[in-house]
Amino acid sequence: MTKKIFRSIMIVALAILMASIVIIMGCLYRYFSDVQERQLEDELTLAATGVEKSGQEYLEDLQSRQYRLTWVADNGTVLYDTFSDEKSMENHADRIEIQEAMQNSKGKSTRYSTTLLEKTLYYAQRLKDGSVLRISVKSVTIWVLVLGMMQPIMIVLVVAFILSGVLASRISKHIMEPLDCLDLEKPLENDTYEELAPLLNRINKQRRQIDLQLSELQRKNDEFTQITRSMTEGLVLLNENNIILSINPAALSLFRAERSCKGKDFLTIERSHDVSNAVQSALRNGHSEIRIEREGKEYQLHVNRIESNGAVIGAVVLAFDRTEAAFAERNRKEFTANVSHELKTPLQSIMGSAELIENGLVKTEDMPRFVGHIRTEAERLLTLIEDIIRLSRLDEENEMPFEDVDLYEVADEVVSRLKNIAAAKNIEISIVGESVYIKSVKQLLTETIFNLCDNAIKYNRDGGIVAVSVNRMKDKAVVSVKDSGIGISPEHQAKIFERFYRVDKSRSKESGGTGLGLSIVKHAVQHLNGKIDLQSKVGEGTTIQVSF
Repeated sequence: MTKKIFRSIMIVALAILMASIVIIMGCLYRYFSDVQERQLEDELTLAATGVEKSGQEYLEDLQSRQYRLTWVADNGTVLYDTFSDEKSMENHADRIEIQEAMQNSKGKSTRYSTTLLEKTLYYAQRLKDGSVLRISVKSVTIWVLVLGMMQPIMIVLVVAFILSGVLASRISKHIMEPLDCLDLEKPLENDTYEELAPLLNRINKQRRQIDLQLSELQRKNDEFTQITRSMTEGLVLLNENNIILSINPAALSLFRAERSCKGKDFLTIERSHDVSNAVQSALRNGHSEIRIEREGKEYQLHVNRIESNGAVIGAVVLAFDRTEAAFAERNRKEFTANVSHELKTPLQSIMGSAELIENGLVKTEDMPRFVGHIRTEAERLLTLIEDIIRLSRLDEENEMPFEDVDLYEVADEVVSRLKNIAAAKNIEISIVGESVYIKSVKQLLTETIFNLCDNAIKYNRDGGIVAVSVNRMKDKAVVSVKDSGIGISPEHQAKIFERFYRVDKSRSKESGGTGLGLSIVKHAVQHLNGKIDLQSKVGEGTTIQVSF
């Protein structure tokens, strides 16, 4: 703005200066031309008087190098000329000034040289005898005057240009100083030109509107940030050029990225060809889905195109953790298959024995053995069904009433119930510890300890021991079941809590296990917010510790 004002002032100043020089030069030239013409006219009047009195003698006595006098007869013949020989001069009857003088007693004309740098003024007067006396003088044109004054003109122009530049600079700065000092944060508090008052009022009104809009945008941005930050799903917003606009903590964790990835290409944090294709497909078609695996977890990615006024402006990537759902689906399929197999085995045995009896193929003395076999398989089938029902209830996470329970008392009851079973297998079972009260579900505690002790008996050695202990360790209640059995190899330890998993299927069949005992323990402990710790060595026994 300052430069524009400076240039405008300079242009105006120079224009005025040039116009002034032209006007002054024109006026001076006109003035001196008028003076010269009047003098020339006066000189002609005096010369005419002299010629009328003395004739050619008067002209011969004149000594003038400035003025030229020519005496022309009424027929145009030159009678005398002060600068040239009249005999060599041509007839002047066609000269304009001569013709005017013949007609009007006086005449004048101006003739320029071929270069326009010199002009000649002619004045003529008719004498009493009818002849014409003409006087002429050479004079410079205005262009010669300008060329002659070029040096002072240039000096004036340079001085004027410098002074104009200094004044223009000061004036422009003085004009702009109040504008440069405007406080647009407080438009109405500025002390400046009155003409700016409407503009400042408008700026103040617009600023209030902008502040309100910014406040609303900030509020919405904060809400968006809080919502996305608390989301368990990963969320990534991309523009049409695949640049990350926003990414929440869940997505940062999924793609192992830093917060500084904002403003960078999505490929810098996710180089998977499949994911890149899914994003491009969504930008073209509107939506795409893909499943990926990260660190043992399975994620479902939904990519949707974002449009505004019919134009594609980006895409949103939503990542859902489907690990548990996928695991549950696999477990369901495996559980269904295992249940079908486990139920089929005792049923086939029962049906086979019943069919033999029905067809009379069993001898009378063998009848008790076949009936006993049917009863045993039926009991096994009933136990399996009861275990499946327990697991189903635990899976459904039905609410069970919590109450104050003495953990030692529950464990002691279980040990008492299993003493006869242990004694029948030549195994000693015992309990030590102290009373520890916790808020829990007594039924689930009983089933947990019972299954642990039952397994310790089933997979023990002849003459082995099962040691149960209940203690308080800091702020935790701990029940531990230790046996001197066959132990569990490391490759099986992570799987023994899965449904129907058996380390030694032949031994499990002999012991009558359903393969669901430790799975029930796992789900019951989870329901009670407990923790299981397993320690085992092959041939040395197993210790399972549960803390609440």
